[in-house]
Amino acid sequence: MDPHDKSYKLDEKAFFQTIGDNTRRAILDLLAEHGELTVTQISEHFPNLVRSGISKHLMQLRKLKLVYSKKRGREHFYSLNPEVIWSVLEPWIKKYEKYWSKNLIRLKQAAEKSNQDHTE
Repeated sequence: MDPHDKSYKLDEKAFFQTIGDNTRRAILDLLAEHGELTVTQISEHFPNLVRSGISKHLMQLRKLKLVYSKKRGREHFYSLNPEVIWSVLEPWIKKYEKYWSKNLIRLKQAAEKSNQDHTE
């Protein structure tokens, strides 16, 4: 299956189980911050883990298509697959959006009222 395939749909449970691991979340954060990184570059951020341990985490992230892997020469370069991540997060976030929207509206109204009180 093509990792860039837009029709790929990740199971929500598998997604949250995978990102429930602190190291995997940290790897995703690194890729979000730095873009493409090699296993060696990623490993440098985890001095207490051996490179093979990082490779196992990357294997799990690749299995769920959360990251892309490209081979150039002897190196594998990893980057995020934001489409797959968003395909799980968007519907999950929408379930809770109504609670945030109400609170944000109240916060906006309170800020506007406070601003009016200070300008009068």
